[in-house]
Amino acid sequence: MAEIQDARYPRTADGKPNLAAPAPRTPDGKPDFSGVWQTDTARAGETGKAKESLKAQPWAEAMAKKRQEELLRDDPTINCLPPGPMVEMGPGRVVQTPKMLVMLFSGTLYREVFLDGRPLPEIVNPTWMGYSVGHWDGDTLVIESAGFNNRTWIDDEGHPHTEALRVTERMRRPDFGHLEIQKMLVDPGALQEPWTVPLKLELEADWEPLEYVCNENERDSQHLVGKASDEKGIQVATTILAKYVGSYELKIPGTNRILTIEVSLSGDQLALGGFGAAKTLLQAVSETEFSAPYGNLNFPKDGDRATPYLTLQLVEGDYKALRK
Repeated sequence: MAEIQDARYPRTADGKPNLAAPAPRTPDGKPDFSGVWQTDTARAGETGKAKESLKAQPWAEAMAKKRQEELLRDDPTINCLPPGPMVEMGPGRVVQTPKMLVMLFSGTLYREVFLDGRPLPEIVNPTWMGYSVGHWDGDTLVIESAGFNNRTWIDDEGHPHTEALRVTERMRRPDFGHLEIQKMLVDPGALQEPWTVPLKLELEADWEPLEYVCNENERDSQHLVGKASDEKGIQVATTILAKYVGSYELKIPGTNRILTIEVSLSGDQLALGGFGAAKTLLQAVSETEFSAPYGNLNFPKDGDRATPYLTLQLVEGDYKALRK
């Protein structure tokens, strides 16, 4: 992300973008979704809660468990492949015209939503990102999508879908700085019932996305060896674990975004939550180090006091998150 200043944006008295200002509109009176958008980490808890409500068919649940046991090494995004129907902006640009809405994501990935009144066609050749058409329901844009291949996942736990998947999105911009999207996935072959996921986005008013090419610096796959069941944790006293419980804030490098990491106690284990993820139990490697998805959490030794920060260790580097 690169910092900019856009004189067209409404601002508060201190010069900051006024995210609570009224949403802009196009010349024909429709809400204008144009802008650079990022996942709203402050309101991502709803997304994480929705992920816990997914009810997969038995075969799909078994496949997700198998993928988790294999450390999610076949995740399309880890392998620099398109994410499919559950792509989030994170960050991305929306360009809106009267006949088409274009979503430009990081990683040279894009979506086209046709707004010219055409029906959703019969798809002969399924693709990674599917085919999308939209229509207006008042100030809400309703997007219907189909034609997805079955090579992508519908969540970060490895649940699959079939080529019969249909996705309905309802997109609205309640004010200048926020975008709300409700996605409903219908796939009787893989889901026991329709699954609805709310997404909350915030405008990156003074930032521009830079080019990002996954294959150019991919470091994850070489570390995803072995199986999840190979990890043998140790038991840590709950009196020690209790010092780590709390909310931590991590400033995302290269942006003005703050990621909130929630650490809680679930029985005799730590659990990780926040930033739109379902709550995940952590495996203790030592009294201060815990294995987490895609990396480790480290806490400093600080006597009997609550720890002031945690370090998130990823293959890209170490990132410190301060206690709120």
